[in-house]
Amino acid sequence: MSEDIRIRKAAVIGAGVMGSAIAAHFANAGIKCLLLDIRPDKATDEEKKLGLGPDDPIVANRFARKGLERALKSRPASFYVRKNAKRITVGNLDDDLEKLTDADWVVEVVVENLEIKKQLFEKITPHLKEGAVLTTNTSGLSVGVLSKSLPPERRGRFLVTHFFNPPRYLKLLEIVPAPETDPAVTAAMARIGEDVLGKGIVLAKDSPNFVANRIGAYAMFHAVNLMREKKYNIVEVDKLTGKAIGRPKSATFRTADLVGLDTLIHVARNMHENLPGDPERELFAPPDFVSAMIEKGWLGSKSGQGFYKKVVIDGKKEIHVLDPDTMKYVPQPKAAFPSLEMAKTIDDAGERIRTLVSANDRAGEFLRENLLATLRYAANALPEICDDIVSVDNALRWGFGWELGPFQIWDALGVRKTCEMMEASGAAIPPVAKALLDSGGESFYRKEEGAKLFFDPAAGKHEPVPVNPRILILADMKERQKTVIDDPDASLIDIGDDVACLEFRTKMNTIGPGIIEMIDRSLDEVEKNWRGLVIGNNADNFSVGANLLLVLNEIDDDNFDEVEWMADRFQKVNQRIRYSERPVVTAPHGLTLGGGCEVTLAANRVCAAAETYIGLVEVGAGVIPAGGGCKELIRRIDESVPEDAAVDLFPLVRRIFETVGMAKVATSGDEAKEFGFLAAEDRTVINGDYLIDEAKRTVLALDLAGFTPGRPRDDIRVIGAPGLAAIRTGLFNMAEAGFITEYDGVVGDKLAVILCGGELSGARRVSEQYLLDLEREAFMSLCGDPRTQARMEHILKTGKPLRN
Repeated sequence: MSEDIRIRKAAVIGAGVMGSAIAAHFANAGIKCLLLDIRPDKATDEEKKLGLGPDDPIVANRFARKGLERALKSRPASFYVRKNAKRITVGNLDDDLEKLTDADWVVEVVVENLEIKKQLFEKITPHLKEGAVLTTNTSGLSVGVLSKSLPPERRGRFLVTHFFNPPRYLKLLEIVPAPETDPAVTAAMARIGEDVLGKGIVLAKDSPNFVANRIGAYAMFHAVNLMREKKYNIVEVDKLTGKAIGRPKSATFRTADLVGLDTLIHVARNMHENLPGDPERELFAPPDFVSAMIEKGWLGSKSGQGFYKKVVIDGKKEIHVLDPDTMKYVPQPKAAFPSLEMAKTIDDAGERIRTLVSANDRAGEFLRENLLATLRYAANALPEICDDIVSVDNALRWGFGWELGPFQIWDALGVRKTCEMMEASGAAIPPVAKALLDSGGESFYRKEEGAKLFFDPAAGKHEPVPVNPRILILADMKERQKTVIDDPDASLIDIGDDVACLEFRTKMNTIGPGIIEMIDRSLDEVEKNWRGLVIGNNADNFSVGANLLLVLNEIDDDNFDEVEWMADRFQKVNQRIRYSERPVVTAPHGLTLGGGCEVTLAANRVCAAAETYIGLVEVGAGVIPAGGGCKELIRRIDESVPEDAAVDLFPLVRRIFETVGMAKVATSGDEAKEFGFLAAEDRTVINGDYLIDEAKRTVLALDLAGFTPGRPRDDIRVIGAPGLAAIRTGLFNMAEAGFITEYDGVVGDKLAVILCGGELSGARRVSEQYLLDLEREAFMSLCGDPRTQARMEHILKTGKPLRN
């Protein structure tokens, strides 16, 4: 059972990098937040020049105010939109303690020092209301020891809520109850973390550094020590421990620079000091060269240099790397491994890791030793750090960005084979692996009648993985024979309650003829037999847009009729989405670009993940949006202004022109509303795992409300030649000033013609089809230009736009 705790107001104590970012995420979730820090002893010289004394709020709240300013300036952005910062009030721990009485949840985020935390708790607890929950964001101090410093009546509502940095982006929230924490409070905070803050919850035990940092730090420090022992260099290790094995591109040493070497050393020392019985304890003692870096203040990005350093050579910026032997920065050596080059062609992370570990070159040697040690350590840490393998895997995937957790890697390599490799190297087989094999099992996870099971060492058998009914996994539904229509590029799936979901599944979910055809077929099916349609998927990205390679190949083959046919078909299916007989809801998330954005714009309603990065970016490839995106934005302008209002539409058109012409991408669902890609009635969902379910609920709500389809309009207001002339003047001035190239101006002019409604003599009313024809004509004209073809080719080769 969980207690019915509701968080209307929160307080964060400590306005450093982490504290201010946690406050920002509370604000993103709609929670008003009080951000407190210590009060300065005196005014700075700058403050004195402004006539400010120590009692002025600007001085007294300086540390909290600076923390909020830091969060507003942070990159990547801590806030979904800047206006969310208005939900945060700053203060200090001398003047504003009484404000804590309004807080339902108080989070301590001060320095990792036991005595300082105890003193803080003594100071703030008298001001907390009776039902308030007090938590600490400690990354490794004992929650049991901290709990004892609280009054007995407070201990039942005290626990660890360990966020990972940056809190907006990293999904993991480790929750660690103290011995006297009320289990109902623990359950309630897990629910709040998941439902309100969008987190993935791992219940950890009160052990040093909990779960993710315990295993993740081991993997990193083992890699560092192995590098020194086996004479690898930093660049080689980063090549081997990044994307190649399903880890973030920052790998080992770039991650250390981003996190801060001082932070990592603190984590390592905590384990070295508090794990006296750990047989691998000495691994957490920093190597000599790392200690020297700490002494020199080479802490990573925050100090300007760490394992890597940006330098300027002959006027060009370069990134040099530290040579641990000389302690000097040198040009990055090339890191070439035959097996690594071969593995690049393998998409599946498990197969890629299996291939690399079995390789007979230096890459294979390093990864065999590093991965086997990490797998062994993770397995031996059970049940000290948590009770189950699922929690360990989730912690590393959500907190460190691993594509596969340790036990998933065990399965990818083969548990029996991994044990044989461990025995061959002289290492003991972990008890959990031995128990699995003794039970007759061959893998830590398995599927049985469509259900996913995990090996529970306490039970000695496989048990069902806990399932949240709000998380709809399309692959699981397909295994349960819920596929309605199947195609190589997409599937239509029954997701229950007479709602179907169209899932794209091309690479990066690019849109080509196959997906266009499946949209059409799915609408045929849904209009006959279903209550409505969701367009969504469980991939990392909703859709990065049209299949540009396919378009370019058709152009190269002089198949312009085929290109125009595809553009026309895409416009038609998007119109079918908008005017379907049944409600259609899109569920964008991650990258939702170009054609993916146009599919989103076409829907009757949108349920977007909070982390949706959406935009019409076609100008970067030398074309304009031609799937109805421009038409839809113009229609929305018209519908936003009352019929009888004497309003100049040009500023609204100019704003769209700037958004599309500069290929702006909204960096959150909330910002997408500001950009006009989402409508006021569209929703954002903070927990991306709930997205398909929320979209399905929206379909059902539309159906229950008596959904009636709209009809294409023939009376959309456009501004015509006066507006077009103004935009053309702006383009000319920008070209003259060198802000855009001549061809940027050509592409911009094509876009302006569409958004203004063509070369009409003045304001007119036009049909949707008229605007779609303008889109298609401009698109085809640009496709025939060699400069656009050069842009397409360049973006496919480099991933970056060409300014020709």
